[in-house]
Order: sequence, then structure tokens, then C-alpha cells
Amino acid sequence: MMCPSRSRWFLSLLLGFACVRADEPVATSGITHEWGVHDPARPRPAPVAPCAADALAALSIAPAGAVMLFDGTDLAAWQPSIWKVENRCLEVVPKSAPLTSRQAFGSCHLHLEWRAPSPATGEGQNRGNSGVFLQGRYEVQVLDNYENTTYADGYAGAAYGQNPPRVDPCRPAGEWNTYDIFFRAPRFSADGSVTRHAAVTVLFNGVLVQDNFEFTGPTAHKKRPPYSAHPAEVPLELQEHGCRVRFRNIWIVPVAD
Repeated sequence: MMCPSRSRWFLSLLLGFACVRADEPVATSGITHEWGVHDPARPRPAPVAPCAADALAALSIAPAGAVMLFDGTDLAAWQPSIWKVENRCLEVVPKSAPLTSRQAFGSCHLHLEWRAPSPATGEGQNRGNSGVFLQGRYEVQVLDNYENTTYADGYAGAAYGQNPPRVDPCRPAGEWNTYDIFFRAPRFSADGSVTRHAAVTVLFNGVLVQDNFEFTGPTAHKKRPPYSAHPAEVPLELQEHGCRVRFRNIWIVPVAD
């Protein structure tokens, strides 16, 4: 369960600041395989206007108790990497490796801001691609899908390969996007079987795009691997996918549940 102060803050986000809530029914609990992985026939999320940047600014300030992972100065919170720090931004270095946090985390609220390279180049999954791997396994996709068509479960804000975002509030390349990710870590029994699925709620530019979606297992390309037991706390990873995506203002609030 989220601690009371974070619960009130989360409710204010959903009720006071989430600009758009899609009304179509979606599977928000349980496991579903209605669509194949990356099924080209799966309906794509409709574009919607993101919340104004000034409306999101106040919500982007790290609250008391947050662990600052990147404040624009250095990579001290991350394992050794050749990713670049420039102009108070963190930039992916293509053909390097994922960026992995030194600290391990379980259930949490993660905030980060990302920007796709400008001018936009490439198409589909080869345009502004990166990802946020919670516990190094459960991915929330990062992609420049502004006027860029790809498979539905690969859009920015998707639980990659599993659940598309409900709508698409992505800003154009060169503009900053904001993620607030509320993650519930999975639990496993002594014999290694999963007793609680990992779940995620995502606000993308102030718009609710994932509503307590339960992962079917770890993220994989063109596969649905089953859960495999892992520690209760695992480092966070940012994906290197060949694109010079930039990040800033990364902080995380661990949640006792």
C-alpha cells in the first residue's frame, strides 16, 4: 500500500492534474492475451493534447524523501557508464550499454523527463527509442511517436509488448516529455512462483496512459516470458537503443507496501 502522504499526492495528480482520462474499457488487472505481441492490427492510441508544461512544472519538483538519481550534475547515482552529461542533461551514447542505478528499488514512484533527438530521424521503433526498465525487467517504453506510426504496444507510454498507452500525448521531437510512473513490485512465494504481479500506473505529460496495468511477466521483444523469481529490490535501468535520447530531473520515491 502506498504511504498516506504519497497516496494523497497521487490522488491529486489523478483528480486535479491528469488532463485526459480515456473512457474505453481496458484490462487493468489479471492477465490477458487478447492480442499478439506487436500485433499490427491492434488499435493504435489516439493522439491527444498533453498538459501544459507550466502546469506540470510544480509536480516535477522532487518531494521530501525522494532519492535524486540525476539533478543535472553527474552520474554519481549510477553504475559506471560512458553516457554523457551535457547542459544539465543526460544523453544516451549509442552502442554503449544500459544505464543502471547503484541503488536497488521495489515499489516506487519514479519521475523523469525525456526528450527525443531533434530533428527527428528514422521511422517506427528507430526514432527516439529508449525505455525505463523497472527492476531491470518491466519496461515503460520511450519513443518519439509524434506523427510516427508503429505497433500499438510499442508507443511511448506502453508497457512494452504488452499494453499500449490508452492515448498518445507525446510532444514533438526536441520538446520535453514527463513521466510519473507508479510501480508495484511483484511478489514471489518460497518456491519461486509469482503471488502478485508487477503493476504500473503511468502519467505521461499529465495524461493517464496506464491504469494499474499488471505485467504478464518481464518485458521481451516478440515474446511473453513467464515470471521468474527475483529479489524484492532491483536496480532501475534506462535503455540504450541506438538513439541519442536525453533525460533530466530523475528522482524516485520508494514506497513501502
